[in-house]
Amino acid sequence: MDGTRAVALPEVGKDPARTYRLGIMGGTFDPIHYGHLVTAEQAREALDLDLVLFMPAGAPAFKLHQRVSAPEDRYAMTVLATAANEAFFTSRLEIDRPGVTYTADTLRYLRAHYPNTVKLYFITGADAILDIVSWRDAGDIAELATLIAATRPGYDITQAHERIEASGFPFDVRYIEIPALAISSTNIRQRVALGRSIRYLTSESVVGYIRKNRLYQDVDVIERSA
Repeated sequence: MDGTRAVALPEVGKDPARTYRLGIMGGTFDPIHYGHLVTAEQAREALDLDLVLFMPAGAPAFKLHQRVSAPEDRYAMTVLATAANEAFFTSRLEIDRPGVTYTADTLRYLRAHYPNTVKLYFITGADAILDIVSWRDAGDIAELATLIAATRPGYDITQAHERIEASGFPFDVRYIEIPALAISSTNIRQRVALGRSIRYLTSESVVGYIRKNRLYQDVDVIERSA
């Protein structure tokens, strides 16, 4: 953690007389899109979050053998996409931290950084909830943060409930339904590689950044997974 450059975390929890709710939106954001933004905003509203902290991953643990765009590009696009919402904040914590990015490490850092009056809420997709019990230090994740699981309309959460219960970890999961989850970063990359429009799938600022920096131009981007 000592090598983290200007960690740029927002000031939260300065008033010891009140409780703060900090949402953490982790992800590769390659690129960030409206599905991410809608999820963050609806999570903020549903759980009365004071702030949603977007955390672009530096070296995502689950994508070590996949092509991922440069961290600075993913960070810049996230900053552009979130700039208009005063309740959103993009952090360089995982971008600047060396080594593989693990959620448990990030949550431990945030827990140590903020006073106990700041409650942590980790926002993720319902599909990830099925796997989270096998993530590194899953028990610590359960202890450190409440989980907000974004689901698609009609999504069956039964399997997720069963897997969480069987894990024996004290996960506290809140499920919220997000209609815009049909949008994916994979589809956006593929459309760019094929020369198709991505307008209305992500913000105009991100569309402009992708064009200016000629991201996702390689034909083999079509083969990349989510």
